[in-house]
Amino acid sequence: MLFATSPLALLQRFQQGYIDRDLSKVDEFLNLFTENAEVIGTNGQKAGLDEWYPDRRSARELIEGDWQSWGDVRLDLASSRIEEKSEIAWVSCPCTVTQKFGADHYQSYLNFVKQFLETSTLPAEEKLHYILRGGTNTVYELHRGETFVWALRLTAVLLHTNEGWKFAQLHFSFPTIYFPDVRLFER
Repeated sequence: MLFATSPLALLQRFQQGYIDRDLSKVDEFLNLFTENAEVIGTNGQKAGLDEWYPDRRSARELIEGDWQSWGDVRLDLASSRIEEKSEIAWVSCPCTVTQKFGADHYQSYLNFVKQFLETSTLPAEEKLHYILRGGTNTVYELHRGETFVWALRLTAVLLHTNEGWKFAQLHFSFPTIYFPDVRLFER
């Protein structure tokens, strides 16, 4: 893999990796990140848990999972904002992720419900609320069409190293206008 000679070149290589999704090149793709790069996916809530990875090695799980099963990620490079100061740059870039779900997604949701019922330790009322929320979302969203295009944000901190520009931190996030999906409670 050639060195990224500019922050924009790094974003272009990142985009190409997500277009190609060649699982045999995940380790090569990870060379776009510093060794201690922090990578936060849309499901990251606390460092070291879920999709909040404290280093390049552990971030492999996110990249590999994205390439296997996430939708088509597209960066809007023309609208990206890149600020560069000496050996550091910070980036914000609007993106989209597109997935297609057909009527078979109803069955997929029912399979999820079965597994959830068998494994969840939540009280019965909370289980039911969770299932109802997911079921309502499934019916509502599939009624709107089978192609799902979600707005996505990518923000990152880049470092210029001897090997060119690399990600020191990368964060994917979804904008929301309603109640966020994750809610914390004091117990």
